[in-house]
Amino acid sequence: MTFSRRSLLTRIGPASAFGMSMMRHQLLCQAAEAATQAGRHCIVLWMAGGPSQLDTFDMKPQTSVGGPLKETQTSVPGIRFSEHLPKLAQQAERLAILRGLTTKEGDHTRGAILMHTGNKVDGPVRYPAIGCALSKAIPHSDCPLPGYISVAPAPIAPAAYSPGLLGPKFAPTHVRSGARDDADEFASLKVDYLTPQVPVRSRRYQQRQALWDLAQQDFLSERNLPNVVAQDTMYRSALTMLESDGKNAFNLAEETDQVREAYGKGTFGQGCLMARRLIERGVPMVEVALGDGLGWDTHADNFEQVKSLSQQLDNGWATLMNELAERGLLERTTILWAGEFGRTPTINQNSGRDHFPQAFTCVLAGGGVKGGQVYGETAKDGSEVVDGRMEAGDLMATLCRAVNVDPQLENMTSDGRPIKISEGKVIKDVVV
Repeated sequence: MTFSRRSLLTRIGPASAFGMSMMRHQLLCQAAEAATQAGRHCIVLWMAGGPSQLDTFDMKPQTSVGGPLKETQTSVPGIRFSEHLPKLAQQAERLAILRGLTTKEGDHTRGAILMHTGNKVDGPVRYPAIGCALSKAIPHSDCPLPGYISVAPAPIAPAAYSPGLLGPKFAPTHVRSGARDDADEFASLKVDYLTPQVPVRSRRYQQRQALWDLAQQDFLSERNLPNVVAQDTMYRSALTMLESDGKNAFNLAEETDQVREAYGKGTFGQGCLMARRLIERGVPMVEVALGDGLGWDTHADNFEQVKSLSQQLDNGWATLMNELAERGLLERTTILWAGEFGRTPTINQNSGRDHFPQAFTCVLAGGGVKGGQVYGETAKDGSEVVDGRMEAGDLMATLCRAVNVDPQLENMTSDGRPIKISEGKVIKDVVV
């Protein structure tokens, strides 16, 4: 098939192209509103580097492994955790603290992949990250925004965010964090190439898009291959987002300074605010990282670092839950707090804690979760799980059930092999 640019524009007509674009824009806005009203959502708060369970949610005061940080009573009698999480302590009824996590992966990259997929790191199957699998599985409308958005992901383990066997269509959209000249400024978060060089409602833009669309359809008719279809799907998704008002979710300047300050001015706090804005617009899956790379990797000066990180965590996470609850969204939004592993009970000579996958803590909160409880127990010296043992696959299966997705839902590999989202066991005691 041969054609000229002029003949194509004559065939489609600028007026009809503009009209179709406006109609699509209106339909997408209506779909996003419907998703906000009825959709299920998941937010992962990823603690890059491996947070110390012994200085956050599984403290061992007055023991040789306890360290100098103190614990405090929460809003739920009998549940105590770090004094540096006071706002979360007042919302303990929304939290299920899982103290029995255990894996065999003490390497950052391998641990991050395992905790993101719930499956073996090595092997022939390319398991998708749970965010990719859930964004595919959670029913949601044709929202103009991507189904999985990751804010400031840790650069050390890109494979932890891979869509694997699902293909690039379900890969996350990354929001990157810019450098701050002044710590008193709000962190800068942005999606690259989100602002088009030509206004989307201009005649020139509509003509360009129509030209591309006809050329792309002709190309696909002759090369209907998986990678070509995936590229076309991603490109059309990007165009849809550019043409919609949904992209305004990334513009945090629309919020008041008071609200932004409540979340915290850093990357994590502003990322939690962005997560709330994305959930409002119907995005099913959001991940926000805390640690600026591997900030929780506290081999030295653990206690001062954990204190600072906990303050950021407390402001961002607690404000996020409050604002979701005020908007009627928390009951449909499940939150997972996790890292690649925990830290050693033994305090090293640099006042730090080292990698420790044998026994650590994760937390579930929000919709679908039986909050106000502790599940699992570690030994008095924190060296092992003595009750409520959970592996990464069990955590992923439980998360799936909390967001009303069957963990045994199967996806197909390219050679037709069915693969379940999770082979793990659902911990029924912590899900509704």
